Amino acid sequence: MIDWHHLQSEIPPADPLLPWLTALRESGQCDLDPVRFGDLPRWMNAIDTLPAVSPGTVDYCRDAPRVELTADPDALARIESCLAALHPWRKGPFDVSGIHIDAEWRSDYKWSRLRDTVSPLAGRRVLDVGCGNGYFCFRLLGEGARLALGIDPSPLFNVQFALLKRLYGASPAHLLPVPDTALSTCPASFDTVMSMGVLYHRKSPFDHLALLHRCLRPGGELLLETLVVDGDKNTVLVPQARYARMRNVWFLPSTLAMEHWLRRAGFTQVRCVDESLTTASEQRTTDWMRFESHDQALDPSDQTLTIEGLPAPRRAAFLAERPC
Repeated sequence: MIDWHHLQSEIPPADPLLPWLTALRESGQCDLDPVRFGDLPRWMNAIDTLPAVSPGTVDYCRDAPRVELTADPDALARIESCLAALHPWRKGPFDVSGIHIDAEWRSDYKWSRLRDTVSPLAGRRVLDVGCGNGYFCFRLLGEGARLALGIDPSPLFNVQFALLKRLYGASPAHLLPVPDTALSTCPASFDTVMSMGVLYHRKSPFDHLALLHRCLRPGGELLLETLVVDGDKNTVLVPQARYARMRNVWFLPSTLAMEHWLRRAGFTQVRCVDESLTTASEQRTTDWMRFESHDQALDPSDQTLTIEGLPAPRRAAFLAERPC
């Protein structure tokens, strides 16, 4: 599923990133186990039964990255069936010859808020940690990134990305099915590192920040987005159990606390570049994600609170640098 030859061919022979990728491949960490992930054979069947098509014009700059395929109506119907078999689609949207994948998250909203705040991405090597199905990796190509490497341990997200890659054609966007702990041996090789919607899922946020720091080259830039709450630099919300129906939410710092954490983790030039309440237009139930979503996570009598009585989801994005 991973095009190792293509990925490794994009790394210069003497580049320290190449031994790290080789070690990941040889260790078997990137092998998905069909016994452990019982739905994996069904998901892989969506790729195996995809009709043969020829990718045409690709536009990664659109809100819904678009590919025009040379395919007749019957083939397009089979492609739509293969895409639908990979429900739920959490990040998007995507446009495959008019097949509109209306994912739960309008990730283009987030990108439109952030793309002009980061350093120009043309020619840069970018790592997206916890990238989901790779939506932002495709958008990075639209910004001219030299390499867009995503990591995410979810097998479904990796299969979704592999299917999209088959449809969109060869590109310098790649996804590895590994958690952030695989970065513990990653060299300082990336110009930009992104971590969006990941930190609050980590029991040890400072371990996560340390991993992001070590992957950046000196002078490289971090883009981090996370849930935040009101308060001073000592304010951190630790949910008793669930937060907005999510089980695995551990720490929600204030914006000031998050800036403090980043400085404590060794980053400089720390600044908050966006703070936005999550809305039902940005995250919602769709035909491509039919489970409960944002609306069901809020108190029906008070939309400023979650169903658990905690502050409603608000997200902040931060830029920071690894010092030279």
